[in-house]
Amino acid sequence: MNYIGSKFKLSSWIEEEVKKVVGDDLSQKTFCDIFAGTGIVGRTFKKNVKKVISNDLEYYSFVLNKNYIGNHENIPNKEAFIKELNNLPLIDTGFIYQNYCMGSGSERQYFSDENGKKIDTIRTQIEKWKKNEKIDDNLYYFLVASLIESADKVANTASVYGAFLKHIKKSASQKLVLEPAYFIENDNSHEVHRANSNDLIKDIEGDILYLDPPYNARQYSANYHILNTIALYDNFTPKGKTGLREYNRSNYCKKSEVAKEFEELIKNAKFKYIFLSYNNEGLMSEDEVKVIMEKYGKYDLKTKEYQ
Repeated sequence: MNYIGSKFKLSSWIEEEVKKVVGDDLSQKTFCDIFAGTGIVGRTFKKNVKKVISNDLEYYSFVLNKNYIGNHENIPNKEAFIKELNNLPLIDTGFIYQNYCMGSGSERQYFSDENGKKIDTIRTQIEKWKKNEKIDDNLYYFLVASLIESADKVANTASVYGAFLKHIKKSASQKLVLEPAYFIENDNSHEVHRANSNDLIKDIEGDILYLDPPYNARQYSANYHILNTIALYDNFTPKGKTGLREYNRSNYCKKSEVAKEFEELIKNAKFKYIFLSYNNEGLMSEDEVKVIMEKYGKYDLKTKEYQ
């Protein structure tokens, strides 16, 4: 996914730096990715560690991580379900088409009319299968995660969902094809949570805690509200020109709150090693981070130029 703050291009460097401190053999370690986002870092460590604990407060992130982290055993016939969903006749009464496509009269253009209808068609069918117990939780999250990522590829935005484009761009004019969100299979079971990180930290423990909190005032709930709507597929009244839903405002995005929130997290962490990814233009300065972390253990800093 095209995701602000994604560590996709940095994941191998992060893995190298963690191993320099912890050691190359992570096979008996519990790794926690507590601000997981799309789960890229958790996925990187999933193949090497005993257990991944993944968490994010956003529901679309929870769905993605329930698939990419939570799913670890083969799901029989999953491709057959993908094929069936791709070939369903389109409906025009669904929530996305009615509220986020021009043809419905919504005056919003997050997707082409056809793609909006296809999102609704697929999402409605997945929910029917779940309600009728034709699919279990593992397959459910695999299918919804597949839809979230496939829909994102044809979204008519400049990368985030804070606004839509006036005209349908080239990638958004392509027909949506539901593509499978394949996950790493292994013998280990993993945990996926949807909780406030500062609350969850009091209830978990392990070896390696990886922190990738928001570093500026950008609110992920607002910038990815459409993905939450596809994931939840609930009924609400979209607000304003962009069709926003009610959303969480993180203390990590508030200059007056972030240092206190961060220290509370570090103080309550029951992990031997703590790694923080942060931007030099973040709300907390390098010195603030150092002062807080040095209160609770040995501190070191590694930097890398990254756009």
